[in-house]
Amino acid sequence: MKHLTLDELRTVAEVEPYSVRPMSWSERLDRWAELLERNPHWRLSTFNQTEYQTPDVRAAMRSDGSPLSVAFSDPVLRAVGLNNDTYGEAKRFFDLEDGQLHEIICYCHFGATVPAASAARQIRAILAPPPIGFFARLRQIVFG
Repeated sequence: MKHLTLDELRTVAEVEPYSVRPMSWSERLDRWAELLERNPHWRLSTFNQTEYQTPDVRAAMRSDGSPLSVAFSDPVLRAVGLNNDTYGEAKRFFDLEDGQLHEIICYCHFGATVPAASAARQIRAILAPPPIGFFARLRQIVFG
């Protein structure tokens, strides 16, 4: 196989830019969960004490081999706007609150590593509709 640079390739072929359609909030989270579920027993590094860091320090936190680096390694998520694997970028891109991201990646929940399946479960929990409370369920029964 002959390898060509993009400019060399343009001389022999018509090259069109690769485009990806925008993804909704739920599609981005679902994609992340799917990536983690591909290797459910994979031990991923956590972030230490995210809840005690200042917002600037927390936003800059990153760790090789973390659930965030799994997301950033995906070309599709990068193509739709994931710029790096920092806490702050994940919070922005996935449109999560600190508490939600904390549940997925913080040391205090899992120790030094988290199984990929556990991180995926936390993401899926964010996607799940909130449970119906007792009184809402009773109202459905009585009033249909």
